[in-house]
Amino acid sequence: MEKQKIRIGVVGIGHLGNYHLQKYAKLENAQIVAVVDPVAEKAAKAAALYNCSVLASHLDMPGKVDAVSIAVPTGQHYLVARDLLAGGIDVLIEKPICSTLKEADELIALARKNKLILQVGFVERFNPAVMALGKVIQKPMFIEAHRLHPFFERGTDVDVILDLMIHDLDIILKFVNSPLAGVEAVGIPVLSQKIDISNVRLTFATGCVANITASRISAKTMQKIRFFGIEGYHSVDCQKREILSLGKRKSETGQVDIFQNQVEVGSHDPLEEEIRSFLHSVVNRTDPEACGEEARKSLALAIDIIQKMKTAEVV
Repeated sequence: MEKQKIRIGVVGIGHLGNYHLQKYAKLENAQIVAVVDPVAEKAAKAAALYNCSVLASHLDMPGKVDAVSIAVPTGQHYLVARDLLAGGIDVLIEKPICSTLKEADELIALARKNKLILQVGFVERFNPAVMALGKVIQKPMFIEAHRLHPFFERGTDVDVILDLMIHDLDIILKFVNSPLAGVEAVGIPVLSQKIDISNVRLTFATGCVANITASRISAKTMQKIRFFGIEGYHSVDCQKREILSLGKRKSETGQVDIFQNQVEVGSHDPLEEEIRSFLHSVVNRTDPEACGEEARKSLALAIDIIQKMKTAEVV
């Protein structure tokens, strides 16, 4: 007997929305049935490509779909997700979860009340190199992260902290797993009206310090995060999906030797794995990997960082 397919909808057929459609189309347990976009040509093109319906609004989705990817601008996340969750639909929403903590809290509460899946698109959690990091990392004490991109108009509706840095904030909060003790931040707008380049220094209760740089005005792309701990050193290249992990041990003479950990790294596509994980939660009614509560933590930190930058500008 053939397993029943999950009826999928996608709201927002832009850069990310098209990628979501591509990945859903690859998965046997997914059936794309509806798309929504304010630009009629985009919706029509996607509908023709994936043999699905165009709906006038996301409000028309309840009863027609089981799960939806939301890939609209950040300022629209809350309204779209709220309506879909209220309509009984499981939701995968692109990061950040919302623009404000109040909005995030309402979505989390609504998903909990209606017993629905609320997953947030922290795709780097599904990067093979980041997943491999979990096999070797123990207690990080110093972290250096660089996420540098050339300038594109897409994403400039928010500061670079919510656009790019939030990926590293999410990863760092996950692996340090300690209360924050301090936040220092600087950042400036360069090519847009929002902050385009920023540097942040986080200190944690464990004594761990993280230095994070994010820029969308770089001449080249770099997505690296390095973890230093008592057990060794781990360098993750998110762009190349590679990890270099070094450990230490005492030799027979008592000297400390450095050796390279042999870490198996998968070859899967991160977004496809993220969507596969979402559908697994939908089918099995299990908590998603990047749930609303965890997304709220990174959003709260991002908002604190932006506020500190704006306060510094005033001074």
